Amino acid sequence: MTLNTGIDLVYLLAAIGFILALKGLSSPRYARNGNLLAAAAAALAVGFTFARPEVRAHTLNLVLTLVAMVLGSAIAVPAARRVKMTAMPQMVAIFNGVGGGAAALISVVVFVIEAPGQPAVYRIGEVLFGVLVGCVSLSGSAIAFAKLQELMTGRPVTYPGQQVINALVGAAILVLAVSTLLTASVPLLAATAVLSLALGVIFVLPIGGADVPVLISLLNSFTGLAVAASGFTLNNNLLIIAGTLVGASGVLLTRMMSKAMGRSLGNVLFSAFGSVVTAGSGADGTGETRSVRSGTPDDIGVLLAYSRKVVIVPGYGLAVAQAQHTARELADLLMERGVEVFYAIHPVAGRMPGHMNVLLAEANVPYDELKEMDEANPEMATADVALIVGANDTVNPAAKSTPGSPIYGMPIINADEAEHVVFLKRSMRPGFAGIDNELLFDEKTTLLFGDAKDTLGKLVSAVQDA
Repeated sequence: MTLNTGIDLVYLLAAIGFILALKGLSSPRYARNGNLLAAAAAALAVGFTFARPEVRAHTLNLVLTLVAMVLGSAIAVPAARRVKMTAMPQMVAIFNGVGGGAAALISVVVFVIEAPGQPAVYRIGEVLFGVLVGCVSLSGSAIAFAKLQELMTGRPVTYPGQQVINALVGAAILVLAVSTLLTASVPLLAATAVLSLALGVIFVLPIGGADVPVLISLLNSFTGLAVAASGFTLNNNLLIIAGTLVGASGVLLTRMMSKAMGRSLGNVLFSAFGSVVTAGSGADGTGETRSVRSGTPDDIGVLLAYSRKVVIVPGYGLAVAQAQHTARELADLLMERGVEVFYAIHPVAGRMPGHMNVLLAEANVPYDELKEMDEANPEMATADVALIVGANDTVNPAAKSTPGSPIYGMPIINADEAEHVVFLKRSMRPGFAGIDNELLFDEKTTLLFGDAKDTLGKLVSAVQDA
């Protein structure tokens, strides 16, 4: 058996590792092990790549590659270790964009090397696909990062003639791509890359903050497809497999999340959802102020302590307050008193796929206490208290009762079916959908205003004293 054959067998093992890791990521219980397996498979594949004779024959390139890996690790490892959970979505977005950009750059470099020899049309097609999708992923992810980091507005950005401009950019890219296929011109490929970067920007600008989880999933799929294209360009089967796995899983996740929002993917991407704020600060849209009922931590603590079943509904506000550990402390305390407690997880709660699962896993919340929306909803009617911590649009009854609402038709956590509803909120500001939550004004709803971590801490004390 030759060395290259042995390395190909290692690649096969790594590919199997990626598939098993992806299977593990489908469940919170096995997600950590899935991540470790994927990392080990990637490390194995990279290590054996350096053993290839054609790699070892280019000493300078080998040294430059190792230097790049060290520099990348020096940036990525501290950034990943120090990132707050509130900033995790934007880190995922920007890291994903860098992956797409790297795949596009690989395709460009290979094309520059091969262009003088007039490569076959299919080779140019591989390069064009990698450049187009990778550049869209890079610039689109950068805009998603800016929205999440609040470097720009999270609302959809629209402007006169937007659709016409989008169509012109798309047509120009198509013309340049065909011309590149026919001429193998490096300058035309460069122009295609520049316009593809512009396409990524104008593609993401009209997408509102409420749709960012779907957007991140879709851009992740784009990066996977770009990596697969670079695998064809480099004749590397492992890159093709890994990229295809990421691309396919990203597409499936995107469809699942769109379904969870009760909307088509086309509507998510092209409706400029969330651009209009229809109400806020307690107004009902008629200019009249509506009253809400607020309570004290002591009163709510007694209610929780003597309940039979409490459902905690987490949202982005839980991440903002870094209150996941305090939420678990409250849940553990209630369970010690014989109260049944579980967490109801909406598929698009937070700012990225699985945000709440990751957040609660950081607090070592047992996996069997996490229930997805479809599993949690049948139990909401038997709950004494629905404790909503930082969620808004994902529990808004307008999704079921108000045709014409931006979120109408979106499946929600049926918190309104619980006997009592307790809302932990900083203020009466609406969620990302830009509309008031009618549940706030329900007569069985009690609001606790303030920082979620501080309020949960007071609830812990109140339950202990009850």
